Amino acid sequence: MAGAIIENMSTKKLCIVGGILLVFQVIAFLVGGLIAPSPTTAVPYTSVKCIDVRKNHHKTKWLMPWGLNHCEKLKDFDEAVSRQIEANDIVFAVHIPLPSKEMSPWFQFMLFIMQLDIAFKMDNDLKENAEITLDVSLAYRDNVFDDWEEIAHAIEIRKLKCTFGSPKTLESEGRHYDCDFLPFMEIGSVAHKYYLINIRLPVNERKGINVGIGEIKDIRFVGIHQNGGFTKVWFAMKTFLTPSILIIMVWYWRRITLMTRAPVLLEKVIFALGISMTFINIPVEWFSIGFDWTWMLLFGDIRQGIFYAMLLSFWIIFCGEHMMDQNERNRLSGYWKQVGPIAVGSFCLFIFDMCERGVQLKNPFYSIWTTEVGTELAMAFIIVAGICLCLYFLFLCFMVFQVFRNISGKQSSLPAMSKARRLHYEGLIFRFKFLMLITLACAAMTVIFFIVSQVTEGHWKWGDITIQVNSAFFTGIYGMWNLYVFALMFLYAPSHKNYGEDQSNGDLGVNSGEELQLTTTITHVDGPTEVYKLARKEAQE
Repeated sequence: MAGAIIENMSTKKLCIVGGILLVFQVIAFLVGGLIAPSPTTAVPYTSVKCIDVRKNHHKTKWLMPWGLNHCEKLKDFDEAVSRQIEANDIVFAVHIPLPSKEMSPWFQFMLFIMQLDIAFKMDNDLKENAEITLDVSLAYRDNVFDDWEEIAHAIEIRKLKCTFGSPKTLESEGRHYDCDFLPFMEIGSVAHKYYLINIRLPVNERKGINVGIGEIKDIRFVGIHQNGGFTKVWFAMKTFLTPSILIIMVWYWRRITLMTRAPVLLEKVIFALGISMTFINIPVEWFSIGFDWTWMLLFGDIRQGIFYAMLLSFWIIFCGEHMMDQNERNRLSGYWKQVGPIAVGSFCLFIFDMCERGVQLKNPFYSIWTTEVGTELAMAFIIVAGICLCLYFLFLCFMVFQVFRNISGKQSSLPAMSKARRLHYEGLIFRFKFLMLITLACAAMTVIFFIVSQVTEGHWKWGDITIQVNSAFFTGIYGMWNLYVFALMFLYAPSHKNYGEDQSNGDLGVNSGEELQLTTTITHVDGPTEVYKLARKEAQE
């Protein structure tokens, strides 16, 4: 009777916790949808053509498109021809941000893509597979009266991919090619108020530099940065979630260390998953407001990669620990076939990220996709990672199939088992189905919200209420996986409550073989989990 009362209390506790987690999940979506603005802003820029007839270009002076000490401008290249100004003496200048505005560290990053306006001309046609060489420099300052300080300078090559929709005849002269956007620059921090880009298109006919690239009319850019309002909401969420996951993680591990046995593999993996989630949550981004940490984008990729690798490993080991067969799996080496593809795929993506964003720490204009070798190398890493991911999901699907097959076999023989063994298997079956349901729900919500955020305009408007769909996606999914890890550690933490004499081996009829089998999983006789207690209650009824 006392055991039944305690089980009712456990069931009530689970329902309360489930309701609280659901409330927090809804709040996570609403915070992004109603409070936070759109995650990013795209700002168009058009370069200004400046004249620089000095011999040492860019060595002593930066050319400003407007404002104090602005450069001498050209309206178009026809004016340059009439004034006999050479192409090497023309500089394309872009000031970031637009006039009367300032950049802010809350913007977190800057991503720029470039588009060339190229006109068709019979005597200066665009060659097939043409490449454009850019002599680019980037500078900053924090006061309009300060001198510009150089951040980076590089010679970059970009492949032109353009199409011309009309016949290449004399009547078509002046019409523009349709050219793809080109990657231009990415910076992992916005530590200064003003930035200046100077671009030169050096021409050397003998070496074939910038020959056969058509008649370039303008260079336009789209600058993308994170919204400051979204950054503040994002930082607030990370600051709130960090102690939440940390506290449940400490509580979970304390429950395990109080056991009379050593932690089993599944308990260790759940704890490692909590550590990886905490690693993502720790709001080190606060320091980026006061420090010029350009490596934050790369650091964020590494943190996410560690969490995803641990999550995929957890799913494999969770399925293996619920096989309910006689094989010993309480060792990580027993899962080398399934975990191996995760390690190889993660390593390939890490190398790819280092080749892209790692190099951008020194040269923000670099892109691995701009060269033949870089493109082939990047595709090789991505393909290998994709193959590893496919192998992983094949292994996972096969293990899930095996677990459900074993479940069907065990359920038919449950009535003939002793009470202890029946409760043991019913606990395994219940918690496996329970976690599978939660996992599928989380995965489905992630996919659904990602698709919705891609096909919608970015916000929904209901009367006077505007819902930012993209922001809701980021905050909601981020909060959801935090709650997922929180629920795992709460539901699968061993319990130390005494359930009375009906828990004893003699009353349950546990022989030595059955007792040994109970110790191989997390549902140990010395400490059942909350989910196991719930399954035990149902079995008793």
